Amino acid sequence: MDFKHLMPLQQKNDSKIIMLVMDGLGGLPKTWQGKTELEQANTPEMDTMATEGMCGLHVPVGPGITPGSGPGHLGIFGYDPLQYTVGRGVLSALGIDFDIGPDDVAARGNFCTIDKKGNVTDRRAGRIDTETNKKLCEKLRNITINGVEIFIETIKEHRFLLVLRGKKLSSAINDTDPQATGAPPKEVETVAPDAEHTGNIVEAFISQASEILSHEPKANMVLMRGFAKRPNWPRFEEVFGMHGAAIAAYPMYRGLGKLIGMDVIGNAGNLDEELSLVKEHYGNYDFFFVHVKATDSSGEDGDFDRKMHAIEEVDSIIPRILDFKPEVMIITGDHSTPSVLKSHSWHPVPLLIWSKSCRPDDVQKFGESYCTHGALGPQMPAVDIMPMALAHAHRLNKYGA
Repeated sequence: MDFKHLMPLQQKNDSKIIMLVMDGLGGLPKTWQGKTELEQANTPEMDTMATEGMCGLHVPVGPGITPGSGPGHLGIFGYDPLQYTVGRGVLSALGIDFDIGPDDVAARGNFCTIDKKGNVTDRRAGRIDTETNKKLCEKLRNITINGVEIFIETIKEHRFLLVLRGKKLSSAINDTDPQATGAPPKEVETVAPDAEHTGNIVEAFISQASEILSHEPKANMVLMRGFAKRPNWPRFEEVFGMHGAAIAAYPMYRGLGKLIGMDVIGNAGNLDEELSLVKEHYGNYDFFFVHVKATDSSGEDGDFDRKMHAIEEVDSIIPRILDFKPEVMIITGDHSTPSVLKSHSWHPVPLLIWSKSCRPDDVQKFGESYCTHGALGPQMPAVDIMPMALAHAHRLNKYGA
């Protein structure tokens, strides 16, 4: 729904909405006619909520389109990802509270491993620990390039932030990540005539980084993704009439919340700490975005059982969330990450909306094949989730006379 049609319908009240996002929730069975990770997991709490609420599958961007984490989250937050686009660099910068200026260009980097032929053998350098990352970033801070100020910051594990500050910088640069092993990093490629200057700077940065890291056992190269400048978008509270809080262990997802005007609460390291933050701040906010990363990372690692157990862990904390007595609870993912594919995919994502105002459907278990038959339908646009949640929280007035 267009924001200009939704905003006049806002109705203030004391209701609370909790959106629990299991990153990469959607999956695929390991064998034909088998079960997905979610379907095979033991999820009695979510199954009970499914019988009391409404289920379906949502499409994050559009049919057949595989979304990145940024577009996937923006869609479920109600921001059309085809209209509101931003690179990972800005999200990473905001996620670690880097004060990014309006003319800065930010990119997210991955430390990676390449072989003697220059081919990528591990895009995440074995998921090196954050302390190792900090030491490597300190080395990269020795890089100097005429005409530009360079900032290097640790994000988490294998991820780092690059910010370029100078005159006439452009973000029109493609990723150098080949998104696969067995291939070399991509060449720096600009996609606008005025980006050549910035492209040369990025080439020089990567060249110096390669030399500095050449003797590292794992993290001996960098891959750059998501070159971007900070956009100026409508704020979440302005659009939906709710004071929102973002709670996530990973910086990028805190950055997503911050980008649209949510307050980033705390710096939780795990789900238990996230829920403690919800409890601590429950009286101060109308909307809580709670993020779970383990479902996505296990899917990307191709670990079916670990993803299944991550889902079961989330299920075990559902009673703690319901003890807060939210008027509406949303359980979903930002995209699908089937472990059999070891990557994001285009498959619609399981969705559950629970409230006392729900018209329950016939779904008795939370899973992909079950949600296909739910009241929300098998192809619900992700941008429709927020209006549905607002309605069930009695936060939308009648439209028209």
